[in-house]
Amino acid sequence: MEYVSTRGGTRAVDFEGALFSGYAPDGGLFMPQRIPSLDRDTLQRWSSLSYPELVKELCSLFVPAKLLPRDALNELIDRAFSRFRHKNVVHLSRLKDGLNILELWHGVTYAFKDLSLSCTGQFLQYFLEKKQKHVNILVGTSGDTGSSAIESVRGQKNVDIFVLLPKGLCTQIQELQMTTVIEDNVHVFAAHGNSDEIDEPIKELFADVDFAGKYHLMSLNSVNWSRIMVQIAHFFYAYFQCTPSLDTTPLPMVEIVVPTGGGGNITAGCIAQKMGLPIRLITVVNSNDIIHRTVQHGDFSLAESVKATLASAMDIQEPYNVERILWLLSGSDSHLIKTLMEQFNISKRLKLPEDLHRKLSKTLGSCSASDQDIVGAMRRCWEENQYLLCPHSAVAAHYHYSQPHSSQLAYTVNFLCLSFLSSIPRCCLAPASAAKFQDALLQAGLVPQIPPEITALTAMETRSTPLERGQDWAQVLQGRIEAVEQQW
Repeated sequence: MEYVSTRGGTRAVDFEGALFSGYAPDGGLFMPQRIPSLDRDTLQRWSSLSYPELVKELCSLFVPAKLLPRDALNELIDRAFSRFRHKNVVHLSRLKDGLNILELWHGVTYAFKDLSLSCTGQFLQYFLEKKQKHVNILVGTSGDTGSSAIESVRGQKNVDIFVLLPKGLCTQIQELQMTTVIEDNVHVFAAHGNSDEIDEPIKELFADVDFAGKYHLMSLNSVNWSRIMVQIAHFFYAYFQCTPSLDTTPLPMVEIVVPTGGGGNITAGCIAQKMGLPIRLITVVNSNDIIHRTVQHGDFSLAESVKATLASAMDIQEPYNVERILWLLSGSDSHLIKTLMEQFNISKRLKLPEDLHRKLSKTLGSCSASDQDIVGAMRRCWEENQYLLCPHSAVAAHYHYSQPHSSQLAYTVNFLCLSFLSSIPRCCLAPASAAKFQDALLQAGLVPQIPPEITALTAMETRSTPLERGQDWAQVLQGRIEAVEQQW
């Protein structure tokens, strides 16, 4: 299994090469050269597996045993999930009105990113210890990625991690989960900018191929293939939990609703679909609706500005993983993707070719939710189930509540949502615990339920470096990385 850039300008690498990379040197994203196809027998065999067992099976398809022996792979994944609070690692809550919520947030930071990053951190450690190598990890975060990435590598002697957070645009809890980690290998920067702006200096440093190579830069954003790979398991687990039977021909469909920011999770869903999993995918966003506009109209163009919403981790204008989805749907046409993405990078506007847009809209449905929609879904879910949703999960629940019940199969546009009308089971992915979003709960008139681990954060020491507007953020980062590397 080799990995190639979506833009075709870089030699193929193995899993280790993709793991230790950020963007590919040509600016693209690494993807497996071949997507494995699963037959009906495999799906039936996997249907009884636990979530960790599914992760092991899926990872073994993308990581050759000669690079990482299966016994070692299994041990790393078991170690990754050992800190999760729920015995099953993830949990499906079956609520009223057919609302199925797959809770992906039972890790250390109460966010779904703990699932993929805990595994990725273990994979890193395996290869670093083997080669006695040191790496510098660069992460931009809109909320949850930073704390999950920090927890995956904190205290490790052969890793330093540099995290940029948008000051004041995360929740207080999200920010404290990063700034209260006082470890020699953790470097947090509080930038006075939005999520897209903090990605720019990171892209700049990765684009400097000499610097990136000399200082062993890598990314743990969903730019990193390892993140996408582990997240594929969400979709298999959701399908097996929600499908009524695997005895029919063809296999029954399940609709999976995916709250979407940078697009890593929905990319994993597209890969699961391509592997043969019979799922319909709905990508749901907040008022920063570039993915919704792309699915509906082929309009991959920036709005005038990022809107601050209750679902803050999804306040993203440039969902970089869309490039991976377009590459998949284009039949791995790297020349086309290179042309399209270079056009977008110059003008920040892109109209998808008609054929590519048609394939995208057949692959994905989409929905956009306002803050009012989010609050409404949070309230309704509580009133009907006494169940608290985080605002990101509420975007998915809004989609569910906006769909009429019907067995007729057709497209409909309803509450700005494009979907199939059908009676098939639906599963909404829940990316974070409501406990992390107290302000949103209060706006919905609900009472937060705060775990003691989160309450304790407010009394802890904090540490971060401010990045002011007008500063050259890339230069500041570069200077810190060089200083850290001199200690090695």
